[in-house]
Amino acid sequence: MNRMPLLAAILACLSATATATPADNGGLATISEHSGFVRTGRYDEVIRLCETFARAYPAAVRCESFGTTPEGRPMQVLVVSKTGAFTPEAARARGLPVTLIQGGIHAGEIDGKDAGFLALRENLEGKAGKGALERQVLLFVPVFNVDGHERFARWNRPNQRGPEEMGWRTTAQNYNLNRDYVKADTPEMQAMLALVNRWDPLAYVDLHVTDGAKFEHDVSIQVEPVHGGDAGLSKAGTEWRDGVIAALARQGSLPLPFYPSFVENDNPASGFEDGVAPPRFSQSYIAQRNRLGMLVETHSWREYPHRVKVTRNTILAVLDLVARHGQRWQAEARAADARAAAVAGQPVALDYKATDKARTIAYRGYAYTRTPSEVSGALMTRYDETKPQIWHLPLRDEVVPSLTVAAPRAGYVVPPAHAIAVARQLDIHGVDYRRLDTALTQTPVQAFRATQSEAGKGSVEGHQRLTLLGAWGEERADIPAGALFVPIAQAKSRLVMALLEPQAPDSIAAWGGFNNAFERKEYMEDYVAEEVAREMLKDLAVKAEFDSRLKADAGFAANPAARLEFFARRHSSWDARYNLYPVLRLDQAPR
Repeated sequence: MNRMPLLAAILACLSATATATPADNGGLATISEHSGFVRTGRYDEVIRLCETFARAYPAAVRCESFGTTPEGRPMQVLVVSKTGAFTPEAARARGLPVTLIQGGIHAGEIDGKDAGFLALRENLEGKAGKGALERQVLLFVPVFNVDGHERFARWNRPNQRGPEEMGWRTTAQNYNLNRDYVKADTPEMQAMLALVNRWDPLAYVDLHVTDGAKFEHDVSIQVEPVHGGDAGLSKAGTEWRDGVIAALARQGSLPLPFYPSFVENDNPASGFEDGVAPPRFSQSYIAQRNRLGMLVETHSWREYPHRVKVTRNTILAVLDLVARHGQRWQAEARAADARAAAVAGQPVALDYKATDKARTIAYRGYAYTRTPSEVSGALMTRYDETKPQIWHLPLRDEVVPSLTVAAPRAGYVVPPAHAIAVARQLDIHGVDYRRLDTALTQTPVQAFRATQSEAGKGSVEGHQRLTLLGAWGEERADIPAGALFVPIAQAKSRLVMALLEPQAPDSIAAWGGFNNAFERKEYMEDYVAEEVAREMLKDLAVKAEFDSRLKADAGFAANPAARLEFFARRHSSWDARYNLYPVLRLDQAPR
């Protein structure tokens, strides 16, 4: 179907009604801009603009496809620089920092697409951000979740003001891409991580629109590493975050350095809690690679024109700061790589939490009431946007590690039975490993044996998640040829631990990749166990231990299955691999 006549008619109508209609700018103005930022275009506009920018500015822009979605759409990226460096090799040879900015990971939150094209055009025309593209390479992905973008309708975001129609939060396969960075289930994420592996961006910016309450603050800027990750690089992360926030404040915004979600849903008085997101999220994933990740959240109850303006201002501030400080930050990132490669045996934080320490902040909200709802019966908050009000709220922003694990001294070993699946994950992330050509016999290892495993009660992103309690212990094991050795001595050591430490929040184990290891598959019939137990009780030491357990543990004493299992565990038929995490750790690298 030829959409151009219809598109021309729409643009003509918008031109007649918009209060301030821009010039066509050589075909580089978006449908959103022509509509006064009331509407947003479909994905065919992204394809057209990508190509048009490249034709209009051949010395500064390249239009490329870096993947294909499950529904067969191209994933577009604009490579932009006034340095002539349009390949990763050229950027590295010239020491140029690379900034990757993406819109539409949640395609209903589409501010980034329209703001990005606007900021890019203004820069190339010399109207804004002068000098920024002379000192870096910009990778602009207008829409990450392309198939979700084309699930286009009104009210796809019912708690968001504008645009008139928008895309959908999840992909055509119903994945939330901003939960997929570590597990990388989706073709879209695999394509994005391949792009990241090729270009190794110093700075990664993920443009969103938040949900939540009604208040005056219009944007939040969160960066990692700041609270977590490499302590040295967190100084650069803090400088970048604070620099963007200061630039936005100078332009009239009310920016926040934390995600404005109440501790208690729908209750402003409960205040806020800062933290470090697990690496399933963009900004924390990039921090695992010793690079700078930024999450931008404009506020959904601000009108679309305002949100696009704020996002455009954010993009220009990001580019300006990377241009001015990028080479120094690159040096700090390389130093973080070196520290990561030398982390063997040292404690590494894998998860974080806010402490109970709180401070009171002045927060710009609106007058509100909390009364029972005649509809739901629940206590509901109702805001009066005609009455701005200063809220004095608690903020818990002292963030500390909640899970710290000593890194292995040499690395991890993945047995052949799991090598293919794990190698695929490692390849997606660009992690170094090698296969063992010869078997290792009775090798000293560290093995993790779970004392408790709890499977999630429902599906999460198509997985049954698993929570493990237990510890690493010294053992000896036979390691067959064909096993993978994953050295800890590499720049991505934090990412290695995020994947392979069983208790890490987004590890392969946490996402259910090894659930079979924690399922008991062989059993002793009760009548057989009774006979075995009676025979074992002839051993006075076993009888004394059993009697002691009966007296000390009322729950055990009242549980027939647990009492029989006491003896089954001591029988030679007991599965020694039950609750044994399949991945091992080594103190010495195999030859």
